[in-house]
Amino acid sequence: MDPLQMPPPASTVDTEESLVDISTAPTTPDGSLTFSPVLQALKLRDALEDEASGKSIQRNTSSLDATLSSSRTEVRNVCCVGAGYVGGPTAAMMALQNPHIRVTVVDRDPARIKQWNSKHLPIHEPGLEEILRIARDGTKAFKFFNEPIRSESFDGMSSASSTTSECESQCGEHREEIIVSARKPNLFFSTEVSKSISEADIVLIAVNTPTKMRGIGSGRATDMTALEAVSREVAIHAKPGAVIVEKSTVPCRTAEMIQDTLKTYRPTLSFEVLSNPEFLAEGTAVTDLLHPARVVIGSSPTPAGYHAASLLTSVYASWVPRSRIVTLNTYSSELSKLVANAMLAQRISSINSISAICEATGASIDEIALSIGLDPRIGSKFLQAGVGFGGSCFKKDILSLTYLAESLGLPEVAEYWNQVLTINDWQRSRFVRRIIKCLNGTVVGKKIAILGYAFKKNTADTRESPSLDAIKSLLDDAPREIAIYDPWCDPSVVRDELARLLGKEILKVNGGPIEVFADVYRACESAHAAVIMTECDEFRKTPASKSPKLAPTKSARKPGLIDPRPFERLEPTESETLSLHKYLKATFNVEDPLGRYENEPVYARRGEEERGEARLGADSVSFAETEVGF
Repeated sequence: MDPLQMPPPASTVDTEESLVDISTAPTTPDGSLTFSPVLQALKLRDALEDEASGKSIQRNTSSLDATLSSSRTEVRNVCCVGAGYVGGPTAAMMALQNPHIRVTVVDRDPARIKQWNSKHLPIHEPGLEEILRIARDGTKAFKFFNEPIRSESFDGMSSASSTTSECESQCGEHREEIIVSARKPNLFFSTEVSKSISEADIVLIAVNTPTKMRGIGSGRATDMTALEAVSREVAIHAKPGAVIVEKSTVPCRTAEMIQDTLKTYRPTLSFEVLSNPEFLAEGTAVTDLLHPARVVIGSSPTPAGYHAASLLTSVYASWVPRSRIVTLNTYSSELSKLVANAMLAQRISSINSISAICEATGASIDEIALSIGLDPRIGSKFLQAGVGFGGSCFKKDILSLTYLAESLGLPEVAEYWNQVLTINDWQRSRFVRRIIKCLNGTVVGKKIAILGYAFKKNTADTRESPSLDAIKSLLDDAPREIAIYDPWCDPSVVRDELARLLGKEILKVNGGPIEVFADVYRACESAHAAVIMTECDEFRKTPASKSPKLAPTKSARKPGLIDPRPFERLEPTESETLSLHKYLKATFNVEDPLGRYENEPVYARRGEEERGEARLGADSVSFAETEVGF
């Protein structure tokens, strides 16, 4: 494809017959109106045809780069609306990598903002705390020697050793020393939504877009309540020339709805709306942000659209290679997120369907996955058979895709993707039947230990969790006890959720069979079966020793971690410094090996924060994005 080829503009449709009815059924307690996105079939068809023919994959990179060089300094203030799984980590990474940019995350929920401003974060994500300690709190000046640790330097070192003492132990006369200046905070969390929007050069919209639960499209269409509310807020308060960016997972052509809202409230001004979908996986979101496979930016095919895309590109280009920043037209960008999640979910359902055949024939699903994963056309990712996918994204996005297909008069396409969900539900029920079969056909009077309540490891997110479905099914067979344990879920939060979803009477404290434990051994004590629902490392490895920390040795280094030094420049990037921090932290077993952290703020007692977290899930006022793609 010619890299200089511009994507053709989308065709236009002016007839009312091309539009899908708009639903105004209330879906939240406050009676906010929902929006069933306007779908214009001909425009979307043109976009899909362009995608299939290979057009609009890469914009004119030379013109973007030229604009980038002249506009890089124009972005000084970024506002992210929505302090959830998407908004919080994304804004934190942008702030970390762009110390010259002020990044403000806003949400109307003061409890959530209070948590973000403390060490008791509202979400669990490995590596996120380190980023916040730098961008939110600022850092002290520090220094280190620019040479890797020699293996002999491990012997006899104290666990409290700093990088300086580590370097000094490798005595040498002429050694290159890197000095890093102190850093001021540039990441802020606030409830001042309107004020922060009015000051921003770029406004990111990262709010919740769940499935509608009533009205037209109920159970499949996307509930746009929060996004509509934010769009109105942005339209009223955004400063002239601000760039509006969709970070939420939205139906195709949502940018058009946002544009219409902006024109309604500010008819004399022109704003550009970009699509910048997230491709994060819970549990690895920080790594996904640090080393993204791609950053997709969709814009209108106009000079103003290209300029807006270059402004957003300048923010990402501070740490993402330019070759990984892909520019598309807006609607292709919006649709790409739904398609990506649908394809990933399809792989999971595909391998799970084969697992049933393996069980019936004596073949090994692990060996099958290994064999087909070696085919470079297929690859090994998402071929681990299990109890099916969960979380907030896969099911929701497939439902949105099937609703879109039916709206466009493509029932066969909708049915194809519906089968991915059918297999997923079937795999969950099949797994429960297997549990009961292994217990001689009954669980009456027996104790079942459920290990893993979240939908996947390294997260406390329980939405669409396979464990919940298994618990519901097992309850029908009247077990004596169902003991639940998850290393990342707070027991009180799990109890509150189960009471809300299944009724208070199912809890042991109220005479029911369900108890939630904070210790895995207590959960498994006297159990007739231990059901492993997530692939947590704790369930597959020998527990770490509880003895006092010893001096690090050669064996203390984790496999795969290497010293990133020497750095080529005397001013290492934040990504390079983070990699050094991670290596030294694992090697010497200290929290702040570089001595750069400021004191971390504490705004509430731990118990108060946990109770606040339990309330967030049902808070309809919050803008927080409660999904993360995966």
